[in-house]
Amino acid sequence: MKPVTFTIEEANALLPELQEDLIKLQLLTQQFEMKFELLHQLTKQRREGTLPEGPEASDPFFELETQLEFMRMEVELAIGNFERKGVLLKMINPGLIDFPSVLNGEEILICWKQGEERAAYYHGYEDGYKARKRYPDAGLAN
Repeated sequence: MKPVTFTIEEANALLPELQEDLIKLQLLTQQFEMKFELLHQLTKQRREGTLPEGPEASDPFFELETQLEFMRMEVELAIGNFERKGVLLKMINPGLIDFPSVLNGEEILICWKQGEERAAYYHGYEDGYKARKRYPDAGLAN
């Protein structure tokens, strides 16, 4: 199957949907990190012997580990949704998304960073974000 390529117009048309998906993913990863930190603190308390034990104390580890595993699967699914749409999620926070494209016969990546109004930059596959250049006529794209 041939990889998806985008025009600058197609990239910008898809951007609102991707921004929504990105915000959901960011919230999910934030929740995951908070639960992971709680698990870390509980593990530390158990190691130090300050975690209540006995029949009346519930096992917080099972519930937290189960929640974390479910959240991990949700994160993987959300990341996979970007791939299924043909875009490259380069960074979750702040969001950085690349759209495979072709400009003047050269394969490039149209680049968007969270906070920018639209995708208006590009760089080569071997170049990174720091090497990005203004896309020709990007100010005229919808």
